[in-house]
Amino acid sequence: MNTRNELVVEQEGRAAQRRPATLPAVDIFEDTAGVTVLADLPGVTKERLNIKVESDVLVIEGEAAVPVPRELRLIHSELREPLFRRSFRLGPEFDKEAISANLKQGVLTLRVPRVREAQPRQIPVTVA
Repeated sequence: MNTRNELVVEQEGRAAQRRPATLPAVDIFEDTAGVTVLADLPGVTKERLNIKVESDVLVIEGEAAVPVPRELRLIHSELREPLFRRSFRLGPEFDKEAISANLKQGVLTLRVPRVREAQPRQIPVTVA
């Protein structure tokens, strides 16, 4: 189940305010070249998604929106806390400059590669 935390939201001309944020569900897969993070972000568009690395912390922030056509009026919504926030500490073996992100149908895929020196490599054996 997703848990809640608070996200400080800064708005121009207004004091920062705290709003509840949901921790999105994630799946993390590891291979020799790095890790892949899949995060569920239903209703979050590319424009409302912010991914950044602060020091050694990878931060995912997004805000979901319910698109409502002009001729309709929203009378019921179960999206109570549309802010999503999740962070992960990255070790020195990961290449923070080479992280890639892809958002498709509400699922964010992040690829966090290892630095070349941290990747295992095969040592060739020669016969003398």
